[in-house]
Amino acid sequence: MPLASQTWEERAYNMQSEVRLNSVQLKPPYLLFFGDVKDKGHAKTGLGLIHWRKDFCVGQLCIHGCGIGSGLPDMTIDEAAAAGAGSIVIGVASEGGSIPPQWLDSLVHAARAGLDVVSGMHARLVDFPELVDAAQKSGARLIDIRTPPKEIPIGSGVKRSGKRLLTVGTDCAVGKKYTALAVEKELRLRGINADFRASGQTGIMIAGEGIPIDSVVSDFLSGAAEMLSPEAPDDHWDIIEGQGALSHPSFAGVSLGLLHGSQPDALILCHDPSRTHLLGTGGESRFEILPLTESIQQCLGLARRVNPNARFVGVSINTSEISADEQRRLYEQYALETGLPVADPIRDGVSAIVDNLLSGEANL
Repeated sequence: MPLASQTWEERAYNMQSEVRLNSVQLKPPYLLFFGDVKDKGHAKTGLGLIHWRKDFCVGQLCIHGCGIGSGLPDMTIDEAAAAGAGSIVIGVASEGGSIPPQWLDSLVHAARAGLDVVSGMHARLVDFPELVDAAQKSGARLIDIRTPPKEIPIGSGVKRSGKRLLTVGTDCAVGKKYTALAVEKELRLRGINADFRASGQTGIMIAGEGIPIDSVVSDFLSGAAEMLSPEAPDDHWDIIEGQGALSHPSFAGVSLGLLHGSQPDALILCHDPSRTHLLGTGGESRFEILPLTESIQQCLGLARRVNPNARFVGVSINTSEISADEQRRLYEQYALETGLPVADPIRDGVSAIVDNLLSGEANL
């Protein structure tokens, strides 16, 4: 059907079908769009791309009210296009994954300028007629990262070959992705066969593949996790990016699906000591973050349902908001409480945790 005679719904369906059926290669460099987000916790998609793929990022775009200083130069869309940007990437991960109305002018402007629009939000770009129209006229692509594969099976619980490590957390946005990437890097530096398995939008953008677990229908969560880390050689490690937290009343479902489907041999607990309450809870419904030992026992009880040999090998903490003296004190405290090596993967690396992981391989 000629483009001019198609309704925007037909054009949107065709664009979304292309994204679902084909492997999409994102077009760098990226202009990172932070909208009007005020805190770094909700800007983790863009900040994660800067940390792991900074050479792909050309600048940042903020609108009124934004409080993010990423270290990238501020650019308008026209400036980014002139600098050769290929895509505008929404660098925000907000509760509910919506695209606020105040963002649309910028995204439409980018699409009109020929930049691909890349989103990891739950809201679909192709559901906005003005975006579809702008992209069709310029030839830009609308790429929704949070599109799970079709025909995901239910979880079987059947043990698979290969070895698996899953990062879990005391809360959301505490470093599960960063820790998994750091462990994969350390294992590879040691000549060990390992792959990072992305389960969230930022991880997928970094790795180039993965499954957006939080977009999978709940009955198929553990099956999707099994797909994410299929059978592998006995000496191969899949390092699986965790999501949410088992103790979080909003996001425990995706955490449990990953835990059961991953059947982890090893786990790392990720924690932000600067927080006292779960992210996104407030007012009378505020929930305190559980002590580390309680979080560990909570995860182990459920992990050993599918893998009786599951064990924790380390504690990863985000020390970006605490002093060096406080960092040292917390390392000693957490190591004493848990009996595990403690490290900040960004400040310290994860060699001590990987040492502990490999020392217990004979028991797997």
